[in-house]
Amino acid sequence: MKYIDEFNDPELARRLLDEIRATVTRPWAIMEVCGGQTHSIIRHGIDQLLPEDVELIHGPGCPVCVTPLDVIDQALEIASRPEVIFCSFGDMLRVPGSDRDLFRVKGEGGDVRVVYSPLDALELARRHPDRQVVFFAIGFETTAPANAMAAHQARRLGLTNFSLLVSHVRVPPAIEAIMTSPVCRVQGFLAAGHVCSVMGTAEYPALAERFGVPLVVTGFEPLDILEGIRCAVRQLERGEHRVENAYARAVRDDGNPAAMRMIQEVFEVTDRNWRGIGPIPGSGWRLTEAFREFDAEHRFDVGGIRTQEPAECRSGEVLQGLIKPTECAAFGTSCTPRTPLGATMVSSEGACAAYYLYRRMSGPTPRADRAAREEMNPVV
Repeated sequence: MKYIDEFNDPELARRLLDEIRATVTRPWAIMEVCGGQTHSIIRHGIDQLLPEDVELIHGPGCPVCVTPLDVIDQALEIASRPEVIFCSFGDMLRVPGSDRDLFRVKGEGGDVRVVYSPLDALELARRHPDRQVVFFAIGFETTAPANAMAAHQARRLGLTNFSLLVSHVRVPPAIEAIMTSPVCRVQGFLAAGHVCSVMGTAEYPALAERFGVPLVVTGFEPLDILEGIRCAVRQLERGEHRVENAYARAVRDDGNPAAMRMIQEVFEVTDRNWRGIGPIPGSGWRLTEAFREFDAEHRFDVGGIRTQEPAECRSGEVLQGLIKPTECAAFGTSCTPRTPLGATMVSSEGACAAYYLYRRMSGPTPRADRAAREEMNPVV
């Protein structure tokens, strides 16, 4: 299949790995921002094929994982109401709130439905004028245009029974928060290609210059990631720090202007709390005043819900790249996909889920095992 099979070529992967080995002369720590990239890295064993001096740090780019517990509990409260049809993408249903999840609400009689688009929820509102239809609008910049379009269409159609529970977050402020942390070890970033396909790269040069780090836009297939690592290592070795687009087949510097216009019409920047991390100024979006009538938090008066993170769950440290999932004592024991303590274990982009799914149940592969692994397990 075009643009997939050729980016899984094991021979090309070996060449890129050889180039990385030939380039690196000292230790470097690079963070892949996106959880989708994390899953690809762990699935293909890319982190174990790299030279020992190149460490990949898993970042906070899993929108399900960073949705704060307060918002999860708001969703559970709204979904429990008999007049509500609560719509969500499937990976939110197993995310634990304070004492239950959306699956439990559904099992207890709540009308919780999995949809594939916010426009599916909009159609439900049109077909069920006697019910309140709420869509759980989470995500990074990638999902914001479709959610903005849903609100835009709801106003155009005059629907008064449709609303969005919004918990949108933005990548650039998260990078700034990571780099200003006193415990930050990150020296370069692999930026999320799908985010940049919407927003372009305009916000990144200032970050690269301010913090002296390369920012390489990458895709999600093995060769995309290896090329991004190669570019980042090359910049680091040369003492460079600039934005580099290694995903030109999908990303333009100016992004998608039509999508950005839709976002700007419906959303405005706000401070946002990140689960396990805390508040990051200017890191989210909320509905503008013109679209506030579609804000489920206000419509159902759930803004006062405040809850505490479970002390046993260390997902916040995982999301900040401070620890690997296997360094958490609960990983694979008291915290599993059936009994998750946090969203990182059940989200399709969560780092803990990646480690569990692909049986990475212990720490880093010993150095002596790497050559054998590379020989036995080419990147495919």
